[in-house]
Amino acid sequence: MRTTGRLVLSDGCVFEGISFGADVAVAGEVVFNTGMVGYPESLTDPSYTGQILVLTYPLVGNYGVPPHRVHDVLKTVFESGKLHIKGLIVAEYCEEHSHWSAASSLSQWLKDANIPALYGIDTRALTKRLREQGVMLGKVVFNNDIALHDPGKDNLVATVSPHEPVIHEGGKKKVVLIDCGAKANIVRCLLARGVTVIRVPWDHDISRIAYDGIIISNGPGDPTTCTHTIAHVRHALRADKPIFGICLGNQILALAAGGTTYKLKYGHRGQNQPCTDLVSGRCYITSQNHGYAVDMTSLSAEWKEWFVNANDGTNEGIRHATKPFFSVQFHPEHCPGPVDTEFLFDRFVELL
Repeated sequence: MRTTGRLVLSDGCVFEGISFGADVAVAGEVVFNTGMVGYPESLTDPSYTGQILVLTYPLVGNYGVPPHRVHDVLKTVFESGKLHIKGLIVAEYCEEHSHWSAASSLSQWLKDANIPALYGIDTRALTKRLREQGVMLGKVVFNNDIALHDPGKDNLVATVSPHEPVIHEGGKKKVVLIDCGAKANIVRCLLARGVTVIRVPWDHDISRIAYDGIIISNGPGDPTTCTHTIAHVRHALRADKPIFGICLGNQILALAAGGTTYKLKYGHRGQNQPCTDLVSGRCYITSQNHGYAVDMTSLSAEWKEWFVNANDGTNEGIRHATKPFFSVQFHPEHCPGPVDTEFLFDRFVELL
């Protein structure tokens, strides 16, 4: 007999569905992703920490889940060593997966990680509600009830960042990766370009490290909670060594430069977000996962807007007018998503 569960939103709206994950109650922020594929990568993205994820593509689970080697995640397609979502909501779940690389079903993967999931929900109606009302708090419950919880009030970055530095040997040039919840493919992209990656916690004092450049990673939650990271990046801006921010890193770089950020109504999540390069005029299709944006009017004239979202005109990247500092709001490391902007890693490494 199948278990039924409910997604309850903070506005009182209730969606009933059938369980295909763990039958445990959770609370978090309900957000939607417009991608068509890539759930193994998305579900292991630390940026989804604290969130109940709604997938808008109607059929999910049809290709199962590849083998997950926790202790050697860089040799897998996953973006971290575990699932980070609070819960998963889909329209239709494919119970019989079929793919040459599949090691288990999506359902079993979720159950093993003790994460609830519901299908049979009208995700189109749910997504329209989130677009109109904005992302809201919610909970997945079964024969019980729990209180709503706002993950935005937590320092989520501190929960996903490593506790100690980790070194990935790759070459003579050394890049400090400030890991605020970094996706594994950032490390893969750097190692493929022959540099050594020194992966440090979000609050690590990088001034004590000999490095050739800095990357500020993606991560979950409100960027203003990353006070230590902002302070360390602000200090690093006094030098002329290259700095490259990705996603949350875009926001942290802006905050370190004296700017401000704000929360988007429903964010950008998916692998099909169009971004326009204001220098070349070219539009790229990008992979994204963020709920906050940079307010360009808060930055001084020495900072230039680099990319904008072609859908809503919000900021998607900044660059310094004279120094080797730049950042993007999207994910040039993709995974999942198009590889169109991976050239940004080449640009960064050339500056080292």
